[in-house]
Parts: sequence; structure tokens; C-alpha cells
Amino acid sequence: MSAEYKIAFDAERCVACHGCVVACKAWRERPLGVYCRRIERIWRQGEGMPRLRHASINCQHCAEPACMEVCPEHAISKNAEGIVLVDERKCVGCRSCEVACDFDVPQFPGDGEEKMVKCDLCVGRYDREKEEPPCVATCPTRALKLVKVSPEEKKTSEAALLALLKSGE
Repeated sequence: MSAEYKIAFDAERCVACHGCVVACKAWRERPLGVYCRRIERIWRQGEGMPRLRHASINCQHCAEPACMEVCPEHAISKNAEGIVLVDERKCVGCRSCEVACDFDVPQFPGDGEEKMVKCDLCVGRYDREKEEPPCVATCPTRALKLVKVSPEEKKTSEAALLALLKSGE
């Protein structure tokens, strides 16, 4: 079983500074209104007072990407490193991926082209052996970390993030 890349998120360390969001936006020069990373506020109920938590959300590069399965044009693929990529030449903007994604990741610029964009871990834009992606490098509390994990570990982290997101509902 091969290891796959993902950005691990530690909710206990996140202080919602939005540095990761700004770094991603600046690095990739995404159009206005398109964010490949976002911060979600989560009010967790428990004993005593509700507690505010945050989640830095980007494409999870899922072990079994639902977006890839539903794409009628096969514009979404997963490479050997486990990174889910979009071929904008094939994308027709049908938004099937948007409906299928549990993490609300697919973005559509609304620029007339309507091609889906999302985090691609900045593939080809930095040396993963020596550097970190801009969102990870910018995080002052080290709540983000680029890691290699097994597909089973990816599934576990996907479930944990979904549980965190649903805990605030």
C-alpha cells in the first residue's frame, strides 16, 4: 500500500489567523471570491459553555474522491502521490463535483468559463522534498502539516474532519 500526500490539520493548534487562506490566495492568484482554503468557525456544545473551534478546510485529496467518481467528463483524477487534480480543459462546469463533495471544496470562479478549481497542493510549484506549500509554511502555530499517509489513514482523517464540522451543527 502506497503513501499519499495530504495536509494534516490540528484543530487544537488553529487560532483562525487566516494566514493559510491569505497565503493560498496570494500564491495562486485566484480570482475574487474563489478560495481553495477557508476557515470554518465551529461552536462545540459540551459541558458548560459552548467552545469556539476552527477548521482550516481545503481539498482533502480523499482516499476515494467522490468528486472524481461523479465527474461525467473524467476531468478529475488522482495521481500516484494521492493528489486529486482537475483537468480544466475537460471540465464543463456541470457542478456534479460540488454536490458530491462532503467538504464543500469545488469552487467556480463565475468568470464565464465555469471551470472548477480547488487545492492541488501546489503541484509543480515547489519542491516537496525541501519546502512546504505556502499555506503550511505560513501557519504560525503549525496547525497545518504536509504529510504522507496510507489510504486508510486518509479515510480516518476525513471522517474526523467531517465529525468536527458536524459537531457545530
